Amino acid sequence: MNKTIFLAAIAACIAVNAHAQQNDFYLHDSDRVVFYGDSITDQRNYTMMIETYVLTRYPNLHVTFTNSGWGGDRVTGGGGGEIDLRLKRDVTAYSPSVVTLMLGMNDGGYKTATEATDKAFFDGFRHIHEVLKRDDPQARITAIEPSPYDNVTRTPAFPVADGAAYNQVLVAYGKWISTFAKENDLTIADANTDFVHVIERANQTNPTLAKEILADHIHPSFGGALMIGEAVLKAWGARPVVASVSIHADGTRVKLDHAEHAAVTDLVNTGGSIRWTETDDALPLPFAQWQEMWGAGPAVGLVIGSSDITEALNREPVRVSGLKDGVYSVRIDGTSIGTFTNDQLAQGVNLALLKTPMTEQAMSVYKLTTEHGDLHYDRWRHVEVPFATLPTAPAAMTSLDALEASVVEKQRALTIPTAHTFEVAPLQ
Repeated sequence: MNKTIFLAAIAACIAVNAHAQQNDFYLHDSDRVVFYGDSITDQRNYTMMIETYVLTRYPNLHVTFTNSGWGGDRVTGGGGGEIDLRLKRDVTAYSPSVVTLMLGMNDGGYKTATEATDKAFFDGFRHIHEVLKRDDPQARITAIEPSPYDNVTRTPAFPVADGAAYNQVLVAYGKWISTFAKENDLTIADANTDFVHVIERANQTNPTLAKEILADHIHPSFGGALMIGEAVLKAWGARPVVASVSIHADGTRVKLDHAEHAAVTDLVNTGGSIRWTETDDALPLPFAQWQEMWGAGPAVGLVIGSSDITEALNREPVRVSGLKDGVYSVRIDGTSIGTFTNDQLAQGVNLALLKTPMTEQAMSVYKLTTEHGDLHYDRWRHVEVPFATLPTAPAAMTSLDALEASVVEKQRALTIPTAHTFEVAPLQ
């Protein structure tokens, strides 16, 4: 078999494997996702994390994302209008095939639950479901159990009768939502239980920094938002592995033991330096860049270290076994990304935790994700909602839609992985 045919066969195998993985994922090609909720959705942090993951992990899927969160919302609506107006203008207008719902934080009124507040929430949630099934019957609904109110790192910011913690109100809402979801064939994502456990572990590690995860008890920092995004992606059957490569060196020889979601070519052993060319079918989430970008960057790292998000969503191991004892430099495209012992390389190094050309590319995708989200927000909140009746509004919205579409096109072009040259060389 000549080299051209061999490479084509590898590419075909990767394509088939990637297609099978996509078929296992909750989202399908041409899906239209609308995120609906209150200020925690309005922040756009967990929604941008989800969008970035989907685009970089499944670059061949063409999925659109719209954020329709509005601060202060309850199941009855809020500052953006009554619930029926909100659903018509901010959900149905986008003909969604997937809708995520996360409400409850404001519905409890930041006090001990009563029969009246419980009934209002349950009835309101039922009404939202009824309207969506009537007006968007094609939509698959993901119901998100409310994210936590932080009673772990400090006492509540308001008096709560009977010593009850407000998060227990949200947990009770979540249990009801879970039961309702099972009865009505909805997908359920728990954004509370594991999130609280992460806060507890973080509080044991660094009590001062742990307070930044939910700085006002309610709104997650970017690190906290990762926990909500992880809950949704787990519910959607997200793929944990970006790519995985295992190589074994034996004297002057070298062989490829394993490659998952990756094509490896030109593998050579030259004087104890192992070199190869690798093309993955996905990009990692840019954990290192996110830690640098956000003002509470250390809190992002604390959340990552206190959770299972790396194991669940961001595994990109490279393993090189059989190396002589020593310290080795790992280079990608000629630039060192770190030094490791032969034992560490034999165990495997998770590239997704480091700054690499792949995480830099993923960060570029994330930046365009935020930019198209900003454009949509301006079009929706600054033009459509306040000025829809003005004669010049439609043209302004059309222009902003066109600009956003151009940004999305650029965003999607950046999701396609490229080939990189790897080298594992002993330090002199």
